[in-house]
Amino acid sequence: MTAATKRELQAVAIALLVSIAAGSALMLLAGKAPGTIWWLMITRTTGDPYALGQVLYKATALALTGLAVSVALDAGLYNIGGEGQLTAGVVACSVVGAALPMSAPAILALPVCILAAAAAGAAVGFAIGVARVTRGANEVITSVMLNANIAGVTLWLGNTVLFRGGTTRGAAIAPGAELPSLGLGGSSASVALFIAIAAVIAVYWLRAYTTWGQALRAVGRDVDAARSVGIDVGRVQIVAMTVAGALAGLAATPFVLGHKHAFEEGLGRGVGFLGIAVGLLGRQHPIGVGVAALALGFLSSGGLAVSDRVPKELIEMLLGIVVLAVACSAAWVRRRNAEAV
Repeated sequence: MTAATKRELQAVAIALLVSIAAGSALMLLAGKAPGTIWWLMITRTTGDPYALGQVLYKATALALTGLAVSVALDAGLYNIGGEGQLTAGVVACSVVGAALPMSAPAILALPVCILAAAAAGAAVGFAIGVARVTRGANEVITSVMLNANIAGVTLWLGNTVLFRGGTTRGAAIAPGAELPSLGLGGSSASVALFIAIAAVIAVYWLRAYTTWGQALRAVGRDVDAARSVGIDVGRVQIVAMTVAGALAGLAATPFVLGHKHAFEEGLGRGVGFLGIAVGLLGRQHPIGVGVAALALGFLSSGGLAVSDRVPKELIEMLLGIVVLAVACSAAWVRRRNAEAV
């Protein structure tokens, strides 16, 4: 294990310990014993198939949006647009799924819907990358603006085209496009989990064993050095943002294909932003992102499991504390790395 890897692991440990300490303090303020609450959260979540399934359901989308952040970070870019990319994937996936014939077989319907979700997210990521490379537009600003624009366009489409029967729900997708449930106590967990696992493995392989992966990380480490050895920095950055967008778009699959089976207003809202915390907590490593997604999925689902003991808002505050702790630990790692050079 290299010294840099040790520092990364130390940063993760610090972030988690700070989050646990802050959560314990909040529980004390609520008049509850932290040890009791944490233990109840663990036992109620791991001992209940439904609660465990909900952890996996939430972790599925978080892993994909976390990967969307980590791939962009590898290229030295900040993908804050996961929320918009996910929303675009939800719209494309649900619209395509509803447009398919009801008799469409799964072998055709599922790939078409999955590709539609990835393509929609990729289109948004591509637009951000092109704006950065060709016009010098800051990707954070364009991502935030696109998030707002996509949310507005989606609501307009819902009100004018998609919503049915006075509800905020669209037409149902073809039965062949529905992903099978994992059968965990009636939870929302579905086979979409394996899409996330495949994505983690694919990103790990791409960044570790391919020429493009090496170029990606070289650009992220030092743009000038990468350019000096003949790497087309602009092309790498555009491709990185496109891939990141596709991964965030795929996060629509557990929501549309695995759970709701139709478009709904607000479906997946907030997961794109939480993906930022997942990508940072996972220290940009695909395996780390997967573990971080499980951790935040557990925290989110576990918070509901103990909602009879502590306010649900406390757990929501704790998720925000995790983000702050991760951000602070990242600054610590950068400073330690600089001192080690």
